[in-house]
Order: sequence, then structure tokens, then C-alpha cells
Amino acid sequence: MPESKLILDYIYDHEAAHPDQVFLTQPVGDGQLTHYTWAQTLLQARCMATHLQAQGFAPGDRIAILSKNCAHFFMAELAIWMAGYTTVAIFPTETAHTVNFVLEHSDARLLFVGKLDLWEHQAPGVPVGLPCVAFPLAPRNDFDSWDAIMARTSPLTGRPARAPDDLAMLIYTSGSTGQPKGVMLDFEHITRATEGMVKDVSTKLGQGAPNRVLSYLPLAHSFERAWVEAASWVGGNTHVFFAESMDTFLQDLQRARPTTFISVPRLWLKFQQGVFSKMSPKKLDRLLSIPILGKLVARKVLKGLGLDQVRLAGSGSAPIPAELIAWYRRLGLNLIEGYGMTEDFAYSHNSTAAINAPGFVGVPLPGVQVRISAQGEVLIKSPGQLSGYFKRPDLNAESFTEDGFFHTGDLGELRADGLLKITGRLKELFKTAKGKYVAPAPIENLLNAHPMVELSLVSGVGQPSAYAMVVLAESLRPQMIEPAIRTQVQAALGELLQSVNGQLPDYEKLRMIVVAPEPWSIENGCLTPTMKIKRGRIEALMAPQVELWYASHGTVHWA
Repeated sequence: MPESKLILDYIYDHEAAHPDQVFLTQPVGDGQLTHYTWAQTLLQARCMATHLQAQGFAPGDRIAILSKNCAHFFMAELAIWMAGYTTVAIFPTETAHTVNFVLEHSDARLLFVGKLDLWEHQAPGVPVGLPCVAFPLAPRNDFDSWDAIMARTSPLTGRPARAPDDLAMLIYTSGSTGQPKGVMLDFEHITRATEGMVKDVSTKLGQGAPNRVLSYLPLAHSFERAWVEAASWVGGNTHVFFAESMDTFLQDLQRARPTTFISVPRLWLKFQQGVFSKMSPKKLDRLLSIPILGKLVARKVLKGLGLDQVRLAGSGSAPIPAELIAWYRRLGLNLIEGYGMTEDFAYSHNSTAAINAPGFVGVPLPGVQVRISAQGEVLIKSPGQLSGYFKRPDLNAESFTEDGFFHTGDLGELRADGLLKITGRLKELFKTAKGKYVAPAPIENLLNAHPMVELSLVSGVGQPSAYAMVVLAESLRPQMIEPAIRTQVQAALGELLQSVNGQLPDYEKLRMIVVAPEPWSIENGCLTPTMKIKRGRIEALMAPQVELWYASHGTVHWA
């Protein structure tokens, strides 16, 4: 029986079958684009593979990439794999401290430096003497350049192969609590998971249907790495466009006109708030209710967002309010929620046309097994399962059940038809003075559904009752200097508090809503690179004021 294909085999097949098909489109500034065909992509990867092998690294050595999403990220990863090494990608927004930790912990032998906004702050984290290669779009530097290496190097020929159990990549978790952990993923597991992803997308778009995607979520994260990069390599029918910057994001979307678009809840919410900044929710709701006109308005809204060609829209990485999914579906965008982790290469659950519901993350993808433990924890066995944590055998032992299921740390419920609902994180549960556990995520989803709220956090460990802190919507924040507007917002948040509390049992009811003094961001350490809130960090910042809020009257406070 022939051995199963691995991801590199698919790539070589596409290189041979359609060398002149445009694969990657990269903005290079001033409205200019560079297109790379499959042949051009592989030629550059092959030349870089020759260069890497000439450095005398040992098989399996780790080669790191610190870059925003770009065509050369794809090429560098291919070069690393073809040369016999393992990729370590670092989030492009990480601090110098975390950059240093990942490079040192992974024993990285070389670093590719690419598109970056914060390089001057990150550079001190690069160990002295570590060889670096600069991508064409890298900040100013003195490193050997990608283009110079291309000019002087011959391509690696043939079809260099890797063993199924060779490590393809270490993905360092984004560290919402504690130090990042290096998740080890081998070629066998990423290939089998990616084959499942390609089948899932083909089922929804049609077998062999051309696909266009915009790559903008961090490629250092498993979600984008799996469902965009790896899926484009295995499927072979995807044209990948890259975003130039957050400032040009809408233009980048308009250029790509993606047929598949995946995002995280915070960005889906920001898109909605962008629409609401131009038209009030009540007016839009009224227009959408009018026959014929409603469809025209919905189409115009989606076109304005660059999403009018999208046939498959997905949300993942964190819980998304069910009301937000319902809002997009009313516009005609069939937004579905999926579920996956770094530890299963983002291959776990997805919704189908027949089985889906707002608030549920879908049914198990082919080959995935799921069960709920006695403690309510979701346990998963996936074709994309990690082979362990790098240099952390202590974690390996406690991460799996005796029969090989992975402890996700997520709390969930299974419906009779197989739909899974994530109800929170095991470690996020906290007790108030009432002695009962509070699960913050479902309450946060109720708060986040309000158009005035961008993000929220529910806390209150050991307090008489829980409280919520909210970040106001971006369009509202500048208006808070106006006393009349501030008064209106205060009243609306008071009504929101009553509405949310009306849906909660007594022991979960919120004592108050506190308005955050500034938005939470990756830069101020309150969000992870994948835009999850860092609870411990935010709670520590607010700790000095918490007792004052509880002691004072009123249900809405300004931090």
C-alpha cells in the first residue's frame, strides 16, 4: 500500500500541474502589487532552502520567522521544510522579552525578519550573534537580504521529502496566562488535519471551485496557519492576497473580494460598529425589514465591507455573541462559528449548512472525537493532535486522558444533534462571596452584543457579587468629553445592566458596570496577539479601585 501524501507532496504536485497560476498577491506600497505564481513561489523557496542547508544546521533544527503576514512568510516556511528544518513563527506584535524567550527556548539557529511595525522595540530581544535574513519588506537593517541570497544561490532541485513524524513547526501559544508554550506539530498530523479542512471548504464552496482569501490574522497563530496557509498548499485552488496594513484594510478587502473570509469576534464586532457609525442600528433594522429594499440595503452594506463575494464566512479563536452572528445572517452573510486550538492545529469543530445555530461552534470535523468530562470540560481527539510540548514533558503527562483525549480547558455542552457550545474556560471560573462559581464568558457575550460595547470582562473574585468592565465602541470613545453624551451612555449602560441581570441567576447577577479608562490593546498588554483578553493583567490594573467601586452607590462607574 503506498504511503499517504504529506503536505510537501501536494505542494510539488501543484508546482508541476499549474506553474503559471498566480498563487500569492503582495502589496508593496504606493498602490503597487507583486504577484507570485506557483513556479515563482517555489523557485524562491528552493533557493532559500539551498542557502539554509549551506549553513550547516543539523536536521530538525529550528528556524524562526518574525514577520507580519506576507508572501515571503509562505516562501520561508517552505524553504525551512524543504531544507530539513522546523519552523518557529513569532507573533509580530510580541515584546522584546517574549521574542527573546521564544528564540532562546526553541534554540533557534537563524531568524527571518520581515514586515514589522515594532522592530526597533523588538530588536533588543534577538540574541547577539544569531544569524538573521531580511525579507524584502523588512524595516531598515544590516542583515543579509532575501533578494541578495536569491541572486547568488541555485535552487534546491527535486522533491525533498520529510518523514511523517518529523516536526514541521513549533507554535508558541499566545500566552494569555503565564509563559508561552511550544506546541509540537509533525508533518503527518498537520497534513491529515489540512486535508480535512480542504474537504470541509470544498463541501461549502463546491468541489474545485476557485477560492480567494485575504491573509491578515497572524500567521504565527494556528488558525491562519492552518485554514489559510496550509489549506492553500493542499487545495491548490486558492489565490492568497495579503493585507498591506490596518490603515489600508478596507482597500485590501475590496481588492481581494474574498470568497472565504475568516476572522475573530473582535473584528466582526468592529465591522458592525463601523456600519453603525454611518447608520443607526434602528434605522438599519427598519430598512432591512422592508421587502426588496431590505435586500438591496444588505447587499450595499456587505459591498461596503468588501464581503459581498463571500460564500463562506467563519469566526473562531474566541466566543462570539449569538446576536452578532444573527445580525450578519440577516445581511445575507452566512457567518458560522468554528472551534479549534493550537494543540489540534485548529482542526476540531465547524458548522455545516444542515447543522448550525448561533452560539454553537459546530459539529466534529471528520476524524475528530469529542466528549464532555464529569467536570464539564471538553475533551478532544483530533487528526491534528500535537505530539507534545517542546521541553515540557511535565505538561505532556497532564494534558491527555489515559485513552488519548486532550484536555482543552474549555467548558462545554453537547446537543443531541452533535452541536457543541463552549460555555467558558475551566480556569476562568471564579467564586464570589456567595460561594458559587461564575462563568464569565456567557455573561461577556451578553454584554458584547450591545452596540456601545467593544469588549468586556466579568470579574469579582471573593466579592459580594460579580462586576463587569467594558471598553466602549471606538466611535463612542472620543465623544465622552461631551457631558450630555456621557450622561446618555451612562443611562444606556444602566439599562444594559438591568437587561443582562434579567437573564442571569441570582449568584451571577452583576453589581455594576465599570467603563475602562482606555481601550485594551496588544500594545498595552491587555490583549494577546490573537485578541483574547488577558484577564490577569486587566484585573491587576484595576485592583486598586475595585473596593471603592463596591463601596460607592450607583451601578455605572468610570475608571
